[in-house]
Amino acid sequence: MQSIPSSPIHSSESGRKWSKLLTVNGFTFVLFLAVMCWKCYWLNKTLSIPNMAFDLSDFSVTLGALFVIGGWTWWLPKHWRPLTLLILNILLTILLFSDLVYFRYFQDFITVPVLMQAFQVSALGDSIVSLISWKDYKLFLDWLIFIPLVIWQTRALKQARRQALSSTSNYNRGPRRGWVRLLNGVLSLILGAVLLFVPIQHATTTWAKGVFSGNWWNASLYNITGLYGFHGYDIYRYARENWFSSNSISPEDEALVGQWFKEHEPMLSGPASTFGKYKGKNIIIVQAEAFENFVIGKSFNGQELTPNLNALLKESMYFNRFFHQTGQGRTSDADFGVQTSLHPLPTGSVFIRYPNHTYDAMPHILKENGYTTGAYHAYDAGFWNRYIVYNNLGYDFFMSRKDYTVDEPLGWSVGDKSFFRQSVERMAKEKQPFYSFMITLTSHHPYKLPTSVQKLDVAPYKDTIFGDYLEAVHYVDAAMGEFISDLKKNGLWDNSILMFYGDHDNSIPDREPLEKLLGHPVSDFQMLEMKNQVPLIVHLPGGAEAGTYDTVTGQLDLSPTVMHWLGITPADKHYMGSHIQAAGEHLIVLRNGSYTNGTIYYVPSADGIFENGTCYNYATGEPGDVAPCKPLHDEAMKRLTVSDIVITQDYIGRSKAAKP
Repeated sequence: MQSIPSSPIHSSESGRKWSKLLTVNGFTFVLFLAVMCWKCYWLNKTLSIPNMAFDLSDFSVTLGALFVIGGWTWWLPKHWRPLTLLILNILLTILLFSDLVYFRYFQDFITVPVLMQAFQVSALGDSIVSLISWKDYKLFLDWLIFIPLVIWQTRALKQARRQALSSTSNYNRGPRRGWVRLLNGVLSLILGAVLLFVPIQHATTTWAKGVFSGNWWNASLYNITGLYGFHGYDIYRYARENWFSSNSISPEDEALVGQWFKEHEPMLSGPASTFGKYKGKNIIIVQAEAFENFVIGKSFNGQELTPNLNALLKESMYFNRFFHQTGQGRTSDADFGVQTSLHPLPTGSVFIRYPNHTYDAMPHILKENGYTTGAYHAYDAGFWNRYIVYNNLGYDFFMSRKDYTVDEPLGWSVGDKSFFRQSVERMAKEKQPFYSFMITLTSHHPYKLPTSVQKLDVAPYKDTIFGDYLEAVHYVDAAMGEFISDLKKNGLWDNSILMFYGDHDNSIPDREPLEKLLGHPVSDFQMLEMKNQVPLIVHLPGGAEAGTYDTVTGQLDLSPTVMHWLGITPADKHYMGSHIQAAGEHLIVLRNGSYTNGTIYYVPSADGIFENGTCYNYATGEPGDVAPCKPLHDEAMKRLTVSDIVITQDYIGRSKAAKP
């Protein structure tokens, strides 16, 4: 039997049915909601943050946020709606992808202050590329369908609109359609608000109480609000702090800050015998890019990774439990913490957000005490807003990339060997005593050096990021060896205090190569410590106080230490750190709310609930009952709060202005 061909009339009717289905008011909107919900689910699964599974509450919050974001499109003419939803899809996907890449490096989400630093992104090209995975293509697959569909819909709807306008039977339907659009938009926004805020309200009045006032870690906020809810709150938070702030400190905050610094004074001093012992000595501080502590004293394939620093240890103080205390500002946070002994902010960089506030900054204090103060960094003066900030902190000059001869082009700028050599040439001409703060650059992520500079056999990790990192730190070590030799040749070594420390971790999460290097399995706790510990090496004139110190210390401890050694009383300074040799318990607090006193180590949960955090015992190296970590928890949170008040409310500037 022969098949009966479809009649033209039947085909036309079928086509019109499909056309009507695909152009019906809610089709593109529903597709937009479904696709973007899936992308948020995929992001959450990819991030794999502990205690943050994508549950029904997260789905409700995400769907509600998308209803709010897209609900207003109902008020647009029908033929503009698909294109507008496509544009929203593209923008939200780009934001989601940007958050994903940013989180892989910073373990945090993009905020408004970070976006204010967006001009710096162009300089991070290789680092960003290395953080992108081929699996990320899934975020953009829907565009292959969405874009052609929207183009077709827009054309079909415009054609239908022209036909409707030419038909007198549809003349009186316009006002009714307008009311329908208005009602749909209002209902979408109301439904979105309910889906979004009811779960948030429930969470913040039960298990997540206080999460919005704490702001210890943006991931905690994300866990409550979802990705797009987080960005909405972040915009509100930024506007409140910067545009609608009353610009005044409450009496309660004033009392809290004053009382805390008064109680903390005893920790600012070291042994009485060393107060003023090195008065008039030059101070040279080297902040080494991404230099983690695990490489010190280690060999790989029979080769010393840091032979020059290993030799320096024999006549220096080596703090093998020294923590970086950085946040989103990374290198700038390390710089800020060392110079001011204050914690970085929970979002963005202090250098960007509050560059003109007053701080008890080391260069300013040393300058008041007769020191020539200089900053050395062979990169753009505007990066991290350094040109403005360094002037405010009290530096006499800033030697940036424009001041160096690029005779050793390497990585981001001139190589560290040339950087040190040219910097010493400038130091040798300066009036003594001087304070020189130096930031290296060659060991910056992604750590790839030219073959001509590579000196190690890093098999089997050749051309991997771990192998490249070993090559980079080995090069920096060699540069440090030449730097020390130059200081000696120029007669500066015996009259100077040299401090060397790493600014932050290397952002390499791989455990297997670490285990091969160290020669033993690496536990979760050991991995956690390695990602938060950088070396601190302090060489005093004559090799005084040399030895390995097992006390936990952090970047905020350097300013009070220097002040004590130079005989400058730190008691009236707003320092949150301690002298590295201070008697009493040292509590090191990290920006995400982690803390340690050398006996216990607490790691907060992303949901912000203390009981869901992890309390490690150094004696066993294993997590146990969280109760032993409770006594220090309130103090750790108080320190972060006090530091934030001092920075954001310009507490020091106000205090100085109030004095007669």
